[in-house]
Amino acid sequence: MTKLHEIREHGVSVWLDDLSRNRIQSGDLENLRNQGVLGVTTNPAIFKAAITAGAAGIYGDDLNRLKADGASAELIVRELTVADVQAACDVFSTTYVETGNDGCVSIEVDPRLAFDGDNTLKQAIELRKQVNRPNVMIKIPATKESIPAITGALANGISVNVTLIFSIDRYAEVIQAWLAGLEQAKENGHDLSTINSVASFFVSRVDTAIDPMLDQVGTPEALALRGKAAVANAMLAYQLFEELQQDVRWKLLAAAGARIQRPLWASTGVKNPNYDPLLYVSSLVAPETVNTMPEATMNALFETKSGFEFNLNYQAAADVIAALGNYDISLADVLANLETAGVKQFVDAWSDLLKTVESA
Repeated sequence: MTKLHEIREHGVSVWLDDLSRNRIQSGDLENLRNQGVLGVTTNPAIFKAAITAGAAGIYGDDLNRLKADGASAELIVRELTVADVQAACDVFSTTYVETGNDGCVSIEVDPRLAFDGDNTLKQAIELRKQVNRPNVMIKIPATKESIPAITGALANGISVNVTLIFSIDRYAEVIQAWLAGLEQAKENGHDLSTINSVASFFVSRVDTAIDPMLDQVGTPEALALRGKAAVANAMLAYQLFEELQQDVRWKLLAAAGARIQRPLWASTGVKNPNYDPLLYVSSLVAPETVNTMPEATMNALFETKSGFEFNLNYQAAADVIAALGNYDISLADVLANLETAGVKQFVDAWSDLLKTVESA
């Protein structure tokens, strides 16, 4: 039994947080699927790395053809990324048929639309049509402005990966948007069993932001909190997920064939080399969750000899969050800043990718 199958026995689906044409064509993605990987997530930074690295090689012919046809950089990027996602969806099509909610591949709306809900929804609908695979998920950011687009996409029968969730309060809003979307999808006559959704709750970036603040305090008590805020924040999000399962609205939707929106732990690669490379994996083993991992984290999972167990302690998590207040650390401010920075990071990556394609 591989480690991927072992962790799956605890109800955790492992997805790869990476995609490139080389990974697809070399057979590496298929090999990972055979080892137990159950899906793929992408983002603008991932596509930037893939296309930039392969601009003169594996993507070269398509780049030259599209440029010769007079296509804009935006059109070229969209065609290349859609083609890669289609191919990845095909690799995982059997997984999707067998499970119904795994085997999914995510593609994100243009990050520059993060604060434009109407056009986010419009592009989500367009992307779903372009990819034209039942196991594609459209990534929509959990900004205030895009929350209605989550509802609108689901109402149109589109599977949605809600990305860039950092706070419990925003996660609660995402849950309400998801419930409303499924209710509208039901009214619109869609088969609810074919509509999947995950709520991507970002983890490691929280510690990356808070650890330096604790270092500045410098007391033994403050330093003892390093590397704990991110997991505590995620644990309390899972507590909200457990409460969702008792919601009357959800029970009515479940009776109509709906699948629950699973928490997805994103940004699970450790940024501090002194931390266990599986800190954000082993600490967040819980039923009906997805953990999407960059390659380094997945390799650490393959190599570990440790087992896994469900061990979420909500009181301990609440204590960690409360303790941050003792040092005048506003978690709400930190998380709001992380959302803003997350959007900017993806916008910058998308803009750099467009420039690379223009100059290729």
